[in-house]
Amino acid sequence: MIERSRRVRAGAVTLGAVLALTTACSFGPPEPDVAGEPPNLPTPSASAGPDSSGEAAAAATVLAKGLKVPWGLAFLPDGAALVTERDTARILRVGPESDTEGLKVTEVQRLTEATPGGDGGLLGIAVSPKYATDATVFVYYSTAKDNRVAKLKLKGKPQPILTGIPHSADDNGGQLAFGPDGMLYVTTGDGSASGNQAQNPKSLGGKILRITTAGKPAPGNPVKDSPVWSSGHRNVQGIAWDKAKKMYAGESDQKKTGELNVIRKGGNYGWPKADGPGSDAKFTDPVVSWPIADSSCAGVAVLESMVATACLQGRRVWMVDVTGNGTLLGRPKAVLNDEFGRLRALITAPDGSLWVTTSNQEEGGEPAPDDDQIIRLVFSDGGAGRS
Repeated sequence: MIERSRRVRAGAVTLGAVLALTTACSFGPPEPDVAGEPPNLPTPSASAGPDSSGEAAAAATVLAKGLKVPWGLAFLPDGAALVTERDTARILRVGPESDTEGLKVTEVQRLTEATPGGDGGLLGIAVSPKYATDATVFVYYSTAKDNRVAKLKLKGKPQPILTGIPHSADDNGGQLAFGPDGMLYVTTGDGSASGNQAQNPKSLGGKILRITTAGKPAPGNPVKDSPVWSSGHRNVQGIAWDKAKKMYAGESDQKKTGELNVIRKGGNYGWPKADGPGSDAKFTDPVVSWPIADSSCAGVAVLESMVATACLQGRRVWMVDVTGNGTLLGRPKAVLNDEFGRLRALITAPDGSLWVTTSNQEEGGEPAPDDDQIIRLVFSDGGAGRS
């Protein structure tokens, strides 16, 4: 079952510093879009434990391999994961069954409605919080003229519920997730070379949207009859919530910095006028920012007081400890630092482990024979995913 398991040290400082912050935490139930029982996964190998130097470590286990730019991740109630491939427009079912190669990977369907190209294609996926009764999933995909959100029953035809999201070769956003309030959140990219859509309240580009499952603006949005929840984004590809219902989002493809932000109702995050922290009070500064070469991060996941984000150019997972009000505590730590190449999707699994995907089968990647892969990351000192 274990295709590969390795010890992972934190970049710049040891992961022991990270684990010291998380060991006392107990991991509660998943967020509404991450329901179900965990798959039957192995106990981390002995190499995942502390070594003679006293440094704590993490175990990274390859769960699946041979994928093609896996982009979105979401869990079904039975513990299986649904995975989208951007360029093939396939929806895959991963697990919970396993064999000697890892978790079983099965093609569910291909969305002929999706038009892959550049940063576009079949992107985010979210499972309805009422899946047990409505059997519905939601997808975000590109067409030749726009990006759109659709709902479908697996193996069925997508029914668009939100269209007209700006489309371009780059910066298409694409993340979907149900928030603690039961509403569907949609991240979009600016989709323009000039960056003029992020600050335009009439454009869906460069925004985080909050909609109902019918695709309508959700009640309580900042502007009535508008789906916009926050603005001033370049390209958000990851969102997650903590137990206090605080929302976090990554920011990629800016010119100078990658960001991790706390997303607040009606917040303006500055793009293109702000790139990283700024001095204009009308823009919200990030919790933390990194040089773009160390970040350009996509997926975001939360483990108690720790927020993680998976990076494409940075080729690592940044782990950020935050206070109760969402401010930075200590210094960010890096794991998987250049161990697997470009990293994209990131989600907290039902068992409290992190699942992260590589994105090496695309421009800028250097694919290994097993790429692309899904990797399970667990902490050996009582943290996430301890078996």
